[in-house]
Amino acid sequence: MAYEVIARKWRPQQFDDVVGQAHVTDTLKNAITADRIAHAYLFVGPRGIGKTSVARILAKALNCKDGPTVAPCDTCDSCKEIMDGRSLDVLEIDGASNNSVDQVRELRDTVKFLPARGPFKIYIIDEVHMLTPQAFNALLKTLEEPPSHVKFIFATTEPQKVLATILSRCQRFDLRRIPAALIVERLSTIVKAEKVKADEDALWAVARGAEGGLRDAESALDQLISFKGREISEADMLTVFGLVSRQSLEELAGATLGGDIPSLIRIVGELDAAGKDLQRLVTDLLEYFRNLLVSSCTNYGAAELDVTEAQLEVLREQAAHCSQERLLEIADILVEVDGRLRYALSKRTLLETALIRCARTATVVSIDEILQQINILKSGGATVTSQVSSKPTPTATGTKAVASAPKPAIEAKRPKPAPKPVTEAKRPKPEPGPKPEAGEADEVLALRRDWHEIVDEIGKAAPLAKNALLDACPLSVDEDCVVVGFDPEFPEHRERMDVKRNVTAAQNVLRGILGRDVTIRFCMIPEGSETTIPSDSRLVRDRGKKPADGGKRAASGNVVDRWMEHDAIKKTLQAFDGEIIDVRE
Repeated sequence: MAYEVIARKWRPQQFDDVVGQAHVTDTLKNAITADRIAHAYLFVGPRGIGKTSVARILAKALNCKDGPTVAPCDTCDSCKEIMDGRSLDVLEIDGASNNSVDQVRELRDTVKFLPARGPFKIYIIDEVHMLTPQAFNALLKTLEEPPSHVKFIFATTEPQKVLATILSRCQRFDLRRIPAALIVERLSTIVKAEKVKADEDALWAVARGAEGGLRDAESALDQLISFKGREISEADMLTVFGLVSRQSLEELAGATLGGDIPSLIRIVGELDAAGKDLQRLVTDLLEYFRNLLVSSCTNYGAAELDVTEAQLEVLREQAAHCSQERLLEIADILVEVDGRLRYALSKRTLLETALIRCARTATVVSIDEILQQINILKSGGATVTSQVSSKPTPTATGTKAVASAPKPAIEAKRPKPAPKPVTEAKRPKPEPGPKPEAGEADEVLALRRDWHEIVDEIGKAAPLAKNALLDACPLSVDEDCVVVGFDPEFPEHRERMDVKRNVTAAQNVLRGILGRDVTIRFCMIPEGSETTIPSDSRLVRDRGKKPADGGKRAASGNVVDRWMEHDAIKKTLQAFDGEIIDVRE
C-alpha cells in the first residue's frame, strides 16, 4: 500500500475530530439535529485550519445512510466514497482551475439531475474567490433558489474577493487560527500513534512555525520524521526550518531591555552564521514583545498567550523591568524594520541597527520621566534617587542579571549661587524722538495695557498673526498711524506680519478701538533701546545684554533672583545641575 502523509492520514473524519473550530462544528451539528440545513454555506479562514475537512464531514453527515446525522458512520458506501473523493453525489471543484463562465454554466445545467445514491447532491467549491465575476453572476439565480436536493459548500481564504451578492446568499462561518496549545496536543496524539519520540519543546517549535495552521504543523512533523527518524528534538526542528529557539528570543529580548548592545550584536551574528531566517526572527521578536506588552497590561495566563508556564514566568519577569510606553516604541521599531527588511541588501545590518535603536529606546531617559521627577520635587517631596534595577531575569542560559531601563538618578547637590547679572556694555543711547502729546501717550498706554485682548481679537480673523504679535508692543500712536515694535530676537515674527491679510486684520481691530481710520506700521525695537516688551506680555527679557556664555542669551539678574525664590525651581536646578539661561513668562 502506498505511503500516506500524516496530513491526509490524520484528517478529521467527525465533527468532534476538528481541532479549534467548536463554534463552527457545534452550529452545524445543531442545524442537522433541528433539521435547519441551509442550501449554501461559506467557510472562511487561512490555510490549513479545516475548511475543506469540515465541508467533507458535513457532506458525509448529510448523505450517510443513517443521515442526516451529526455522527456519520464512515462504514457505508456513501461515506467511503466521500472519504475517497469518488462520490457521484459530492462533487469537489477547484475554483482556481474551473473559474470560467462556461464551466459554471455546465455545473448549473447538472444541478437539476437527482443524486445517484444519497438524498442530496452537494457541490464543494474550494477557493471560490478565484471565480470570475461573470462566473459568479451565472451562479447567482441557481444559488438563491436551488432545487431541494442540492447543497452548495464554498471555501475561501480571501472573502473580500467574493461578490456581495454571493455572500448574501450563503451562511458564512469564519474559522479561526488554531491555538498553539491545541496544535501541540494534536501532534502529541499523532507522535504517540506513530511511535515517534519527540520532546515537548520540539512540538512547541513546530506549532509556533505553523502559525495556527494544523495542516502545516502536520506536514512539518512528517518532514522531521523523514529527516531524523523516530527521535526528534527542538534542535532538529530549528535546523530544518531555520527558526530561532525560544531561549534565543528570551536572551535577545533581555539584552534589548537591558541596553546590552554588545550582546545584541553577538546574538544576531551567531544566528546569521547558523543560517537562521532573519525575516522570521523579526516576526518572532515582534510577537515576543507583543506578549511582553500584553503580560504587563493584563493577567492573561499561558493559554491566552500561547506559551508554556515556564515561558510565561520569563515574560512576566522581563515585563516588570520595562514600562509599557517603551515596549510600544520597541514594537513600532520592529514593525518598521519588518516592512523594510524584505527589500534590504544587508538584512543583518538593518536588523542590528534596529535592535540598537530598540536598546536605546529601552534605556534612554524619557521626557515623561524627567517631568515626573520635577513634579515630585514641585510637590515638596524629598530629593529622589532612582537606582537602576538589577533583578535577575531568566534567560536561555539560566538566571542572568538584566538591568532594567535606567531612570534618571537625581541626587541632592549643593545649591549653586544665582548667576550674577551681566553688566550692560556701554554704548551711546539713541537720540530721543519727539515726545508724543498727552492724548497720544494715553492711547499708547491703553493699547499696551489691553494688548493681549487686542491680539486675541486680531487672531480671530488672522490666526497666523496672533503668535507674531504676542512678541510685540505698540510704540507710538499719532493721528493716522500706529507703530508696533517687535522683539529683535524674533525677526521672523516681523516678516510674518508682511502678509496683507494680517495687516488688514490688525488695522480693522485698531480702527474699532481708536474710533478713527489708522494704518499700522511695523518695525524692530533696536538693541539697547529703553523701550521693552511690557511686563504683562508673554516674554520678559533683558535687552541690550550680551550672552554670558557667548552663544546663549542670558536672563537678567533681577529676573533670575525673582524666579530663584521658588522652591521647585531651586530643587530642579540642583537636581539637574542646571542654570537659568532665559526666562519666558
